[in-house]
Amino acid sequence: MQLRKRVLVTGGAGFLGSHLCERLIAAGNDVLCVDNYFTGTKDNIAGLLKDNHFEAMRQDVTFPLYVEVDEIFNLACPASPIHYQFDPVATTKTSVHGAINMLGLAKRVKAKIMQASTSEVYGDPIEHPQTESYRGNVNPVGPRACYDEGKRCAETLFFDYHRQHRVRIKVARIFNTYGPRMHPNDGRVVSNFVLQALRGQPITLYGSGSQTRAFCYVDDLIEGFLRLMATGDDFTGPVNLGNPMEIPVKELAERIIKLTGSSSTLIYKPLPQDDPTQRCPDITLAKSKLGWEPTVPLETGLKRTIDYFRAFV
Repeated sequence: MQLRKRVLVTGGAGFLGSHLCERLIAAGNDVLCVDNYFTGTKDNIAGLLKDNHFEAMRQDVTFPLYVEVDEIFNLACPASPIHYQFDPVATTKTSVHGAINMLGLAKRVKAKIMQASTSEVYGDPIEHPQTESYRGNVNPVGPRACYDEGKRCAETLFFDYHRQHRVRIKVARIFNTYGPRMHPNDGRVVSNFVLQALRGQPITLYGSGSQTRAFCYVDDLIEGFLRLMATGDDFTGPVNLGNPMEIPVKELAERIIKLTGSSSTLIYKPLPQDDPTQRCPDITLAKSKLGWEPTVPLETGLKRTIDYFRAFV
């Protein structure tokens, strides 16, 4: 009989974390969800609270945590510009101090640990699509740097703990992900466009709307997390997890208007500083090492997301 794994998910009440907790519970694990509820909510994990194998703890990862676990998924950090720029110092501390604390825990209990990194480590990329070997084009003193450089520093810490202390690490670089439980006020294009369309409001495009993004549905991303964590100790990553199918944000807005049957029009505002003009993952490594690629079509994922957001209108 296989023993249950004890799995810690930081940021477990957030958009991605709550979906991950559900998958881990369904797979027969004991799950400890840690969250300070800055952007996560108890509503996201309400369906799990009655499960004897699930535990929720209010805790900020910038403070040490003393628990016994077998695996750690470190997802704690506000991920949208509105939220991570609200308190940029706290954002950097969450990435850096949080990584130090979780890596220290992993070292102590000999746990395997995965870092939820981001495509933002590539900044406004000159190389396209982005491969894991690309070192990025990041402004270290701009308004997005608290997140971009915080996540870059966290990756540095992960690899130094791996080299110096033999901590078993995994690093996933997450590209734009969407789906149910996105924060309604996170300022990201999918949630913004869907809510504006459902309310019949003008849909806000920044710049010309020609900048491209590649959108991965949340179920696909979580499958990537689980496959990455299941790989042998010889594979650390970083590995890109995202959808390689690019779409201009203007076209995304037009699709959402059509799917919602909205009368919304498009309005244009200036492009924010350091906003990337294009962002698309090369997932060759994920295909070869994880046997992973997205399977949920954009239209299917958008319909599920629209259905979720109807409750907020």
